[in-house]
Amino acid sequence: MSKTTQELFDYLNAAFPEAELLHESAALGDSWVSIPADAWKEIAKFLRDDQQMRFDTMMCLSGIHYPDQNLLAIACHLNASEKGYKLAIKVKVPEDNPVIDSVESVWKTADWHEREAYDMFGIEFKGHPDMRRILCPDDWEGYPLRKDYVPQDSYQGITTKYTEVEESHD
Repeated sequence: MSKTTQELFDYLNAAFPEAELLHESAALGDSWVSIPADAWKEIAKFLRDDQQMRFDTMMCLSGIHYPDQNLLAIACHLNASEKGYKLAIKVKVPEDNPVIDSVESVWKTADWHEREAYDMFGIEFKGHPDMRRILCPDDWEGYPLRKDYVPQDSYQGITTKYTEVEESHD
């Protein structure tokens, strides 16, 4: 029998009362549990290993930018196949110190997902075995999915700016 996010939150909160977890509802879509960055890896292991939880699969991990709050975040969607549970997690960090412990050792799926969040948002994953860009070249400037991203004018002598071309009407 599936549990609600509130029930999963209550169980997690009882197991980690010092972690200051938050249950947050969404106007649309799934509600989620917000976990402090310093507790993320320990809680991730608990979510995977605890007999009542057994979250065996990380379905995805995506980066988020909250420029008005000077925050970056990850959103993870977890699945407990055996139990039929689903859980959305958010972990927020400040823009000026965007470091989160890697959970690649907990869910191997996190490997490339964390690299993508690093490449596109600049979130560093401490302890990741291969923390380098995955989509952009190693010498690319900036993080393309941040809301304040300003593209560089050129890359290796090739313009990166889009310009409108007038159509010819012969």
